[in-house]
Amino acid sequence: MAAMRWADRLAALVPEDAAPTFRTHEAVRAALEAACRSSDGLATFHEIGRSEEGRPLDAVVLGKGPRTVLLLAGAHADEPVGPETLRHLVLEGLKQPELLRPLLERVRFVILPHINPDGEARNRSWTERWPSLEAYLTGVVRELPGRDLEFGYPDLRAENRAIAAFLQAHAPFTLYVNLHSMGFAEGALLLIERHWSFRTEALQQAFADAARAVGLELHDHNRKGEKGFFYLGPGFMTTPEGEAMRTFFLAKGDPDTAAHFRMSSMEFVRSLGGDPLCLVTELPLFVVRHRPSPPGVPVAYLEFREQLPELRLRAEKGAPLDEARRLFGLRALPLAVAMRLQLQTIGFALEMVSA
Repeated sequence: MAAMRWADRLAALVPEDAAPTFRTHEAVRAALEAACRSSDGLATFHEIGRSEEGRPLDAVVLGKGPRTVLLLAGAHADEPVGPETLRHLVLEGLKQPELLRPLLERVRFVILPHINPDGEARNRSWTERWPSLEAYLTGVVRELPGRDLEFGYPDLRAENRAIAAFLQAHAPFTLYVNLHSMGFAEGALLLIERHWSFRTEALQQAFADAARAVGLELHDHNRKGEKGFFYLGPGFMTTPEGEAMRTFFLAKGDPDTAAHFRMSSMEFVRSLGGDPLCLVTELPLFVVRHRPSPPGVPVAYLEFREQLPELRLRAEKGAPLDEARRLFGLRALPLAVAMRLQLQTIGFALEMVSA
């Protein structure tokens, strides 16, 4: 099956006229469990543990194929697109089993739709008012370094311990796609774990073409190795690693924060065996209009980032942000577009590891 066939089948779960919204863990959980229960054995629902505040952590195992693929979302509290994508994949995939059956005969998906339900709850003030820029700026909440689930494996928090145990029971993995977001960027970005960084030329081209097809530039930012983000080219970097994070904070004279960083989820998945392709999708919630720039320097984004603290203060005072919208061409990336692009990326990666 060609790469685009898999990408197209997955993207078809979000029709072009769809108008999805951000749902909550509590609102979707019963539907996920019921869909799995009614799937004639195609999917199973698992409560794998509890969050620090007592919310259930859930997983779905979907498909019966010999290759095991891990899909995970929600590590950061302020990145709701990935969880919505994975919830949609399970619910719509089980409603249309004929669409995905060729894939589910080859692949077993291990899906953790939302690993941070506590963080989701703290961000509801703006996700319920999406796509309001003002609501986002005044309500967004993100964990500080040292509380970051992404760099907490295997045992930083209760969530990490539960996830690590579940992944150990289902490893090794052929592919791991971790769905993330950026608050603001000039376009799409894909992070590729360093062991695969120079084996993914076709995947990179497919991702770039899919992004441009929906009117997205690639976010071209050469961070020169900061925190382990090594530049692969416009729109592509390596995934960061725990040791690089520790080094970064030690260099800033902050050994306490450095001590909290453990393995990233990508490092942990690789530690479970095999040679998994590990990817992180990074799609903007709000797109900053691209301006011609030197390679690796997103000029418009960097200028916007300097003004962001002032814009946040203005939003908190109820002042209009129309000038910033005009100056930086700010626009919300439609949720349906972001979900389709994430699903397409999973499809491109499946073809990569199936070759």
